[in-house]
Amino acid sequence: MLSRRSFLRATVVTVGAAFVPGCGDDPSNTPGNRELVEGKGYFPQSVASGDPRPESVVVWTRVVDGEKAGWDLDVELEVALDAAFTKPVSGPIKLRALAAYDNCVKARIVGDPGTTYYYRFVYERGGIYYVSRVGRTKTAPAEDADVPVRFAFVSCQDFVGRYYNTLLALGDEDLDFVVHLGDYIYETTGDPSFQTPDEARKVVFRDPASAIELGANGEEKFYAAKSLDNYRDLYRTYRGDPALQAIHEKFPMIPTWDDHEFSNDCWGANATYLSGRASELDVARRKAANQAWFEYQPVDYADDPDFKYDPAADFPNDIRIYRDFTYGKHVHLVVTDLRSHRPDHLIPEDAFPGAVIFDQATLTASPGGLPGPTIATPYVNIDDASYAPYKSVLSQAAMAADYDATKVTGNVSVDYINAVVAQINEPAIPPIDPAGLPRGLSYFDLNKVSFYAQIGTRYFVHKDAFDVFSTLRYAADPKTQDVMGEAQETWFLETLTGSTKTWKVWANEFNIVPVQVDLRQVVGIPANVQRRFYMGVEGWDGFRDKRNELLGKIGGLGNVVALTGDLHTFMAGTPWAEQDSSKKIVEFMTGGVSSTPFRDELSSQVKSDPVLSQIPAAPLLALQIDDLVLDTETKVNPHLAHAESNTHGYAVAEVSAAEIVVTMHSVSGKEVTTNYAGKTAELVAKMHKTRFKTVAGGSDLFKEIDGAWKRWDSETLMWV
Repeated sequence: MLSRRSFLRATVVTVGAAFVPGCGDDPSNTPGNRELVEGKGYFPQSVASGDPRPESVVVWTRVVDGEKAGWDLDVELEVALDAAFTKPVSGPIKLRALAAYDNCVKARIVGDPGTTYYYRFVYERGGIYYVSRVGRTKTAPAEDADVPVRFAFVSCQDFVGRYYNTLLALGDEDLDFVVHLGDYIYETTGDPSFQTPDEARKVVFRDPASAIELGANGEEKFYAAKSLDNYRDLYRTYRGDPALQAIHEKFPMIPTWDDHEFSNDCWGANATYLSGRASELDVARRKAANQAWFEYQPVDYADDPDFKYDPAADFPNDIRIYRDFTYGKHVHLVVTDLRSHRPDHLIPEDAFPGAVIFDQATLTASPGGLPGPTIATPYVNIDDASYAPYKSVLSQAAMAADYDATKVTGNVSVDYINAVVAQINEPAIPPIDPAGLPRGLSYFDLNKVSFYAQIGTRYFVHKDAFDVFSTLRYAADPKTQDVMGEAQETWFLETLTGSTKTWKVWANEFNIVPVQVDLRQVVGIPANVQRRFYMGVEGWDGFRDKRNELLGKIGGLGNVVALTGDLHTFMAGTPWAEQDSSKKIVEFMTGGVSSTPFRDELSSQVKSDPVLSQIPAAPLLALQIDDLVLDTETKVNPHLAHAESNTHGYAVAEVSAAEIVVTMHSVSGKEVTTNYAGKTAELVAKMHKTRFKTVAGGSDLFKEIDGAWKRWDSETLMWV
């Protein structure tokens, strides 16, 4: 076990306005007097800073010496008020880069509010002083400072086979800081469903035997990180990218994580690769991911300045990443963690598709009563002797799919039974006549048609049936939608409601605004697809009752703005509590830095899914996703005003006492596969800007159209 002195923590460094060497200082060893040699090889991930507060900011680097692998390494930090270091504010600060934490090192600079500092690290070897690149950072303004704030927010930066071109453009912005909303890394080395490695952009684990082998793409095996060494390999690779390094060198960053920092669609310490075929609970893996994130991210803890990551601590209490920041009089940034404490997805991936979740008596006795026949459908008790042939058919289908046939029991959906019988095409077994049978809600009614599935469980779920299902589950057990966990939710609400700043800004990993499609009038698709669907219930759409509850509490505060990512789509809207549409906030979603755009993901999903791929209209519907979610005839998403799902980019927020203006910078998804290094101007010329704003004192959304600001009207679905 590590000693108390060996934990990774931020050494506190107090700096002044100027530094004058004292009599006891060695003049030859002070900034500006000793000869420094470019030392990129000793600082392969360059430098970074983050979590700026009025009087502090954390700086970071990683030191590497090939001849001292496994050693703790001494390094020095220099801080100045200018890039040339002619105005030092401290003498060389001695730090220790511990091998136990991959030789990453952090320091908390304690200085003056609203001040720009320059910093660099120096590694001495054989009497030669090797220096890192120079980083620039900035503390937050004083609490009472009436100053504008300008920052960017980004999300989703897959490295494999893709270039960080949008970060090249971001580097030319004038910013106070950058918020990273998660998916900073992707845990897989080449998942063919969304990644195509090439020689220039690939991840190679030094120890693949300690990783999870997910499959093979031709002769190439692809993996998911499992060990601490695997996760470190990911950060080492990603942070070796020059465009990402430049962002860290220029701006302090405030990061949170989403799923891929650990595992796709994760909840707590659980992965979802097997879709319910076996338990994927792996606390050691989760803690390895957490430790690597802490090692490589320049995060700070104002509530616990002495926090250090302890690998022996119990999950999820090994690290707390939800925290808040103030920027003068006008910005209170609240950063949440929606992965560590959340429960499992509401619909089990391994649920028997035909199983009835709520029978007729339960539905009839519920507050909403028995739903209509398109939601609650007929069922039979499959264990009744008269249905023995049908049970036999269902059991055979289950066993053929290597599914537990003992789950074929109890009340089962007639629609499901008839669908399986028709698929097997056994003429001796007629379909069951649904007339006069009781009606209930089954997993099949939610669009779960396969034994182990993502479709109908995490994605493309029947909205109307899911709404009934989730509300009844929530009424029976609120913990089924406890996304934040009790402690975080209490902190979140107290922080927002108690804030005295003009704007309360919620940095949240995934979209709050519902994303639904209405296919009830679409021709050329099967009857069971002519429904309303949630595109995904992996995020807030899957926790709609908790979302309504939270929006009901914060929607009346006014001046609450959410910044979201994850979906690889640019969106803007005004999510509200379903029980009271006046309780609303404004949301701005940024597209992915480099990850596959949402529209392309949908197209790939349609092609690979055995059910969707058989629907001729499905590929076209995937390509028309923006039109579907913004449909003014069905009005399926009145809270959603803008959607752009086939681009990459970033967003910049400009905040004043009067308004928040958000500019979305986007570029075609195809541009991600071309390396624009050294050609930033060419890339910027291809980028498109879309401007939105919200005005203090309300929760309206405006868009700049032909030089004029138009307000989104959720009644007419028009900019007026």
